[in-house]
Amino acid sequence: MVPLVAVVSGPRAQLFACLLRLGTQQVGPLQLHTGASHAARNHYEVLVLGGGSGGITMAARMKRKVGAENVAVVEPSERHFYQPIWTLVGAGAKQLSSSGRPTASVIPSGVEWIKARVTELNPDKNCIHTDDDEKISYRYLIIALGIQLDYEKIKGLPEGFAHPKIGSNYSVKTVEKTWKALQDFKEGNAIFTFPNTPVKCAGAPQKIMYLSEAYFRKTGKRSKANIIFNTALGAIFGVKKYADALQEIIRERNLTVNYKKNLIEVRADKQEAVFENLDKPGETQVISYEMLHVTPPMSPPDVLKTSPVSDAAGWVDVDKETLQHKRYPNVFGIGDCTNLPTSKTAAAVAAQSGILDRTISVIMKNQTPTKKYDGYTSCPLVTGYNRVILAEFDYKAEPLETFPFDQSKERLSMYLMKADLMPFLYWNMMLRGYWGGPAVLRKLFHLGMS
Repeated sequence: MVPLVAVVSGPRAQLFACLLRLGTQQVGPLQLHTGASHAARNHYEVLVLGGGSGGITMAARMKRKVGAENVAVVEPSERHFYQPIWTLVGAGAKQLSSSGRPTASVIPSGVEWIKARVTELNPDKNCIHTDDDEKISYRYLIIALGIQLDYEKIKGLPEGFAHPKIGSNYSVKTVEKTWKALQDFKEGNAIFTFPNTPVKCAGAPQKIMYLSEAYFRKTGKRSKANIIFNTALGAIFGVKKYADALQEIIRERNLTVNYKKNLIEVRADKQEAVFENLDKPGETQVISYEMLHVTPPMSPPDVLKTSPVSDAAGWVDVDKETLQHKRYPNVFGIGDCTNLPTSKTAAAVAAQSGILDRTISVIMKNQTPTKKYDGYTSCPLVTGYNRVILAEFDYKAEPLETFPFDQSKERLSMYLMKADLMPFLYWNMMLRGYWGGPAVLRKLFHLGMS
């Protein structure tokens, strides 16, 4: 594999590589956390709910701030996954095994791992309850519970995944079924869906469409495939610069995009998908498929939907600039479970983690937060097996690009970054609290241009 620095040549690339080397020198070897050396206490200085990307990242940062013995993470899952790579797993470009590691290996050393599920949040009493009937109190609470997949809201799912020809890159249980459906494709409709709810990584539903089209071309099946993207949205992408580039690809590759079409039922035994027309309530359409990729409806975790920390829609109600809760000053939120008006991605979590670290630091000193989150998020739009459009933007849906070139162009260098560099950054720097997004790189690159 050609290294990224060999593709993006020049002094700025060398600077980038140097920064990565410096970053990795700050972190020590991975330490396995067993959580069995001492019993869990019932009070912590900082309690983190969720052991996903936001939770582990903030636990690592808080460990350095208050000491490992004063931090705990509540997380029931035995394995932690780097989910952005599942797009490539579903297309056969990466192995599923490369995406997961034991949760014990990513919990910061010395931080308590409470292997339980949160059942209730009581911010008025500064405590939470777990499914093993434990009550845990805190001085500061960080909520990083992620987003919930609601396959069951589509009639015929999840049981329909027992049938062939159907998959979903959003679940560890179904992502390999996408690759199987792609390999088994013979002739007919290949359908890709986007639901009528917020989702994490909003670019992923169409990434697998572009990869599938490339696979069909590579295997001589393209002429037999009618590729359809049925989305509940009214546009292909929320940022015009990247939407224009994607529309050109859609036109060139003869892909069919239907807007305001929401998947409501899968008849897997008949290989039929039923869509509702959101512009004409009650009107439905049945389409037969040879391959179906489902992006499920998503929602806040059930424990948050009626919680006092959440807004009317069930998302954790935080200030969009500081990530501090709007009503409970010792409560904070990060990532997919919050109502931050930006795209829900791992890149957004990285940027948010640096801001939240600063916010909590000044709150602990009884000062007012001044560092503000600008809504930065990123979506590497995979458009083939060796091409990516790197979309980066802010709250205003304006491009907020890192590199000194037009990122709306398909590039091999950006694919290599997505496939190889980003997983490295995730496991070795972000989860250890040393990666707060590319803001510093952006400043350095653009200073170099001035």
